[in-house]
Amino acid sequence: MSLKKQALSGVFWSIIQLFGNLLINFGISLILARLLLPSEFGLIAMLGVFIGIGSTLISSGLTSSLIRTPKVDDLDYSTVFHFNLVGSIIIYLVFYFGAPFIAAFYDQESLINILRVYCITFIINAFSAVQSTRLTKMLDFKTQAKISIPSLLLGGIVGVMMAFNGFGVWSLVASAVVQSLAGSMQLWYYSKWKPQWAFDVTKFKHHFNFGVKIMLSSILDTIFSNAYTLIIGKFFAPAQVGFYNRASTLRMLPVTSISSIVTKVSYPLFAAIQDDDVRLKSVYKRIMQMVIFLVAPILILMAVLAEPLFRFLYTEKWLPAVPYFQILAFGAIMTPIHIYNLQILNVKGRSDLFLRLEIIKKILAVVVITISFQFGIFGLLYGSIFSSLASFFINTHYSGKFLNYSAWQQTKDLLPIIALAALAGAVVYFLDNFMVQQLYNDFTRLSTGSVVGVMTFLISAYLLKMNSLEELIDIIKRK
Repeated sequence: MSLKKQALSGVFWSIIQLFGNLLINFGISLILARLLLPSEFGLIAMLGVFIGIGSTLISSGLTSSLIRTPKVDDLDYSTVFHFNLVGSIIIYLVFYFGAPFIAAFYDQESLINILRVYCITFIINAFSAVQSTRLTKMLDFKTQAKISIPSLLLGGIVGVMMAFNGFGVWSLVASAVVQSLAGSMQLWYYSKWKPQWAFDVTKFKHHFNFGVKIMLSSILDTIFSNAYTLIIGKFFAPAQVGFYNRASTLRMLPVTSISSIVTKVSYPLFAAIQDDDVRLKSVYKRIMQMVIFLVAPILILMAVLAEPLFRFLYTEKWLPAVPYFQILAFGAIMTPIHIYNLQILNVKGRSDLFLRLEIIKKILAVVVITISFQFGIFGLLYGSIFSSLASFFINTHYSGKFLNYSAWQQTKDLLPIIALAALAGAVVYFLDNFMVQQLYNDFTRLSTGSVVGVMTFLISAYLLKMNSLEELIDIIKRK
């Protein structure tokens, strides 16, 4: 199968996985948000930074090294497997004994046992990380879809059943553990790969030297991605953390879902053509435009229809999260651009530059947070948008040089798409506020706004003959 056919097949099966996961997540989050309190979601959100750091330490970036290394064998995979597994046990013990200190930081004693149980997922996920990496390297996203959807469904069912029976926050903990366990078991079954009882120091050094920089970059990113939750959790009530987390989670749902489809395909694809800068730039540009073409209109329409969206999905008790969501949604449009610019550094083997950029961005983030915190939660939210815009120019510095594709050129290629999405949002805003809102219920408002917004965006893109629309149609026709 040619590289292009592999990529198209990967996109197709990743889309199957995406929509399967979206439908399941939609149903589960809808039920759990109605059964549980915002404060209970807030308790889990408080642990996000610590869970994220633990997950990053386990992989140490070695799995990324396996994907980008052209030729790897069983000894490479086995070496990384044993290191990840032993590392996950050590990290779990660190968090187990450190849980009381984390709980004391938030002044929430219940977090001790929650963290100790939740972090079992570290060991479970490390047990199957290499199997998942092998499937990604082979562009076998069909198998990953067959694994992901049942795992999510089983974890969700367990969580909902426990929530119905009054287990509160433990419903969320159990759901995560069951999902990880189900996924790990299936990866072992479907991957048909078993580790050797072997560990090669030379191969470990090769992967670690690349991966450790990715690990440090990811830790920094995890800390600062969760910095707002950390600060809100420290100085505000758990319910406020819950509102912020619900808003952040919902705005990242289309970004993470769509980006993860393309990222799983693009990283091994970029790695395969890493030495052909002309072709790499062409593929990179098309992928980035495609992702923004999908993400921008969804986020803008969700922001415009945020009030009926939250009330319809989560009931009235979640409405305080609406203004948080509207601010965060506009900032999230930039997220895919950050991801793909940094991917170029990885496939070029320049994880040192990756780390350097992360350090620069985090210094900027500290300054922004320090200033914006003085203006409360909304100051923090607007500050995050400023950080996102500034990070775009920082991220494009080196990738732009490698590909001869500067921040200004990228802006010119992406701005028309974002402008069309804004136009669609303006049309829906006018329609909803001056016509539909006074006459119809939330479901009708959402349905009408979505149809009008999507049609406005697609018709405009068709009239302007946008390449992203043509490529999207081509992908659909091929499958």
